[in-house]
Amino acid sequence: MEKETVSKNFIEQIIEKDLAEGHCETVCTRFPPEPNGYLHIGHAKSILLNYGLAQEYHGKFNMRFDDTNPTKEKVEFVESIKEDIKWLGADWEDRLFFASNYFEQMYECAVKLIKKGKAYVCDLNAEQIREYRGTLKEPGKNSPFRDRSVEENLELFENMKNGKYEDGERVLRAKIDMASPNINMRDPIIYRVARMTHHNTGDQWCIYPMYDFAHPIEDAIEGITHSICTLEFEDHRPLYDWVVRELEYPHPPKQIEFAKLYLTNVVTGKRYIRKLVEDGIVDGWDDPRLVSIAALKRRGFTPESIKMFMDLCGVSKSQSSVDYAMLEYCIREDLKLKKPRMMAVLDPIKLVIDNYPEGQIEYLDVDNNLENESLGKRKVPFCRELYIDREDFMEEPPRKYFRLFPGNEVRLMNAYFVKCESFIKDEDGKVTEIHCTYDPETKCGTGFTGRKVKGTIHWVAAPTALKAEVRLYENIIDEEKGVYNEDGSLNLNPNSLVILKECFVEPNLADAKAYDSFQFVRQGFFCVDAKDSKPDALVFNRIVSLKSSFKLPK
Repeated sequence: MEKETVSKNFIEQIIEKDLAEGHCETVCTRFPPEPNGYLHIGHAKSILLNYGLAQEYHGKFNMRFDDTNPTKEKVEFVESIKEDIKWLGADWEDRLFFASNYFEQMYECAVKLIKKGKAYVCDLNAEQIREYRGTLKEPGKNSPFRDRSVEENLELFENMKNGKYEDGERVLRAKIDMASPNINMRDPIIYRVARMTHHNTGDQWCIYPMYDFAHPIEDAIEGITHSICTLEFEDHRPLYDWVVRELEYPHPPKQIEFAKLYLTNVVTGKRYIRKLVEDGIVDGWDDPRLVSIAALKRRGFTPESIKMFMDLCGVSKSQSSVDYAMLEYCIREDLKLKKPRMMAVLDPIKLVIDNYPEGQIEYLDVDNNLENESLGKRKVPFCRELYIDREDFMEEPPRKYFRLFPGNEVRLMNAYFVKCESFIKDEDGKVTEIHCTYDPETKCGTGFTGRKVKGTIHWVAAPTALKAEVRLYENIIDEEKGVYNEDGSLNLNPNSLVILKECFVEPNLADAKAYDSFQFVRQGFFCVDAKDSKPDALVFNRIVSLKSSFKLPK
């Protein structure tokens, strides 16, 4: 039997070459978020990629908070990130790290560079540093403070640490090459004075390392073998390599870049999401219209569906956009065989079966999922008064309308045939009640082989039905107009949330808990809202409708 050929992405090929050539023995990867906001779907790709590589090569996976900039960092974000990553299934075990715990080592690294003549304290202000840096077409020029002695630089840097200068008064810069074609190598700032309270170290430090200096040190300290990051860091790789080389780490980590995940018609920018939250347009970072991991979880997406989505997207060096419909396809595929198919009426109209015995309730056996017998059956109450969806009745139907209308007969799902005899309208001409008769010989499951009907509609028994709120979601961005207006503001979809407060669901949903999900017959997949739903006031979020225009490429 032929062995199946498994194609490897370019990162796997690099890792396997490094292992074969002895450049590393045990693969060690990491996910290093900055705790300045909630993670989104793009971060999920990085999390699953780094964790998946560690698993694939029986290596180690580090969870590290890159908390070197206390300006926007909060403990709230630290906790939310930990929760999101665990939910996705990435287990860091006892390998949780904080970059801020390395501040002392980073300071010593800076001192080492000064002693090697590779760093200096500069008195230029931010505007002057930009002016001296040059442009993409013109080289920069040396700072007038570039040739300070090692002794003077050591003293000034220690004074920076001891709080003798104001914020922005002096910085420490790497001494590399002001004529480099790569602007990142033109004596970048590696330390600045900043009097800010840090969520982890408090007021212990008044100088903080810059990301491009701190990150390679963190990776080297932790023994990271392959530092996987997105393409915008490709131009920063020469600086990354310079730092680990000049600090003489014996087993320097290797930075590898891959293409970010871009999803159509969604908002991922933290600045925009923060504004949506602050303006009350959404009800928090976990609003189900967003694509933060917390929002996807609250909406009803599963870790399995997100993993499937990332597998379909693949890993490459080429930037491209992925249709949101692919993500919806993945959640449908994940849920369709796992979840029971329940009956729920979102726009109710009462249906009365005039010849059904008053006061009688019978319990029908209903399959939980016709495509998965292992989910078993449940009992559903049936009686004289029911609710059906308003769209399942028309007074004057068009051709090929096979649902309920005067004189027509339909099947009530899992129950009986009913024929519409009459209906009642209110003073505004709106139909409020439909009257039918039923044929007791047509009960489902009795082997009835008589006449056939073309229409089948779902229902719930009125006396036992549970009232519920149902929330229907669309993309928060108006897909036809694009993501941004000309002034840079977001092009919001006014119909991104529709709330239906007069819905009825079958009583088997009484014990539904936060995040429990179901298929509502003909309506889509729904999830119990984790924030607002209560046992006596159920709230369901529509995860996704049943139909999709998306097709997997062959």
